[in-house]
Amino acid sequence: MSGDTVTQSATPAKITEAAALTTPSVAAAGATGRTLALSRAARELGLKRSELDLAVQLGCLRAVVDDGGGGRRIPRAEIDRLRAEKGFPEALRERVDAVGSYTAAEILGVPLSRFMRLARLGLVTPVTFSLNRYRAVVWLYLAAELRRFAADGKNARWLTGRMPEEQRRQLDAGLDLRPRNWRGRHLGFLLRQADDPWRRAAAPAALLDPIQVAEIVRDLYERAHLNSHRPARADHGPPDSPAAQITARIMTADDPDEIEWLQTDLQQSLAEARAHRLAPRPRRKVPASTAADWHETPVVEAGPAPHTPQGRRRPGRPQPTAGTAPGGRRGLLGWLRRRHH
Repeated sequence: MSGDTVTQSATPAKITEAAALTTPSVAAAGATGRTLALSRAARELGLKRSELDLAVQLGCLRAVVDDGGGGRRIPRAEIDRLRAEKGFPEALRERVDAVGSYTAAEILGVPLSRFMRLARLGLVTPVTFSLNRYRAVVWLYLAAELRRFAADGKNARWLTGRMPEEQRRQLDAGLDLRPRNWRGRHLGFLLRQADDPWRRAAAPAALLDPIQVAEIVRDLYERAHLNSHRPARADHGPPDSPAAQITARIMTADDPDEIEWLQTDLQQSLAEARAHRLAPRPRRKVPASTAADWHETPVVEAGPAPHTPQGRRRPGRPQPTAGTAPGGRRGLLGWLRRRHH
């Protein structure tokens, strides 16, 4: 599978995860008691770190925001709840079990080539992806979803027999809905973890090109505030590396109808964010003269300047001389000495 995936809008994308989840799975750590670091929580649950991240995204457990700015943490109560569930830890591992294309084909009981066609048609949706050492995109799928797909009798025609002519033409034209389907699912993950209206607005913005965001968010300060709530993207190397560029292409919408849908969602979410809290703006520096005018003090009209005859100095503060001092003490002693001589 090449990293240069192509996304077209020949058929509607089948999204298995709702894109408008409203229940947040991230809260403030201060009100949740003791919390654990993600790596520690993964060990206590018998999961890999990537599996723990997926469990949070799927809503299997709740993460909280560290008050000290250290990122997300897992409440101890969430760990205890999962450990007390029936079938732990096998049941939890099954919920977050993500498999590659080879294993996915085995679960569906179809050849790898047929599974690839099903995935490109959007009949199964990736849950995450990674890049191998050859910078090829490796899509991963939830094993539990694949089992449900295989068990549904309505999908039997996709697992056996000849592929319908219309779908074969779409595949021949280069249709690949895996990136788009993943973006739809990822948007649901971002909305699930958003605990603030501005974070919810930043979720669709994270899947758009900055130019497309600017078409909706025209105010510079609102764009900056929105960007500060933008979720971090998956780390696949330095920003300008080929791996990072491939990741950016996957995470950025490129279908016209998908872009329009995300922009509409952004516009609605932005209106809700504005109603909740306006974006901060820098305080304007008020000149001293203007600030003084704000005080209600009587204003005295300036009259004509007093006329001073030419050659005469205006009365002012007397300047001390050699025989005088500001306090007058030195001048008095000098006058007494001159009087006795």
